[in-house]
Amino acid sequence: MAAPVNAEQDLASYRTLAIEGCDGAGKSTLARRLVAQHGFTLVHCPPTPDHLELTHHYRTLLDRPGRLILDRCFLSELIYGPLFRGRSRLTWQQALALAGHVTQRDGLFIHITATPPAIHARLMARDGHALPIAQITALVCGYQHTFAMLAAHMPVLTIDTTTRASGPAG
Repeated sequence: MAAPVNAEQDLASYRTLAIEGCDGAGKSTLARRLVAQHGFTLVHCPPTPDHLELTHHYRTLLDRPGRLILDRCFLSELIYGPLFRGRSRLTWQQALALAGHVTQRDGLFIHITATPPAIHARLMARDGHALPIAQITALVCGYQHTFAMLAAHMPVLTIDTTTRASGPAG
């Protein structure tokens, strides 16, 4: 079982940060702040095309030199895939192998979360579009379940951004 991560821990001490959570939870906001403050290289990982082999794609990203922040990573496939395509293109075994690669890079997984109404409001403020609350709730629950399972094997820090005072999520 992985040791619990304290919210006060200095994130700059890690070589790799994999930031995950629903759209609108605050991943990019945190990532940009950490890049500006600590000199990480930011890799934004948008949804990958269906023809792309995910395991190879993420191993290649993780093989980059230096200190990395992944703004979204392979874990999103485990949540968004089943909800929007009816299946994940990654198995749990593949996801755990990739997660092991993150931890071998002295990495930490950061689960960014907020309440579904807060996420909905941020997405509407950002660009006027948001999934229905029921779908956002399903995504939040999917991430909670995924990170609960992952935390049994890897270091995970959960940050709830529900009450953050900043503007719309980026």
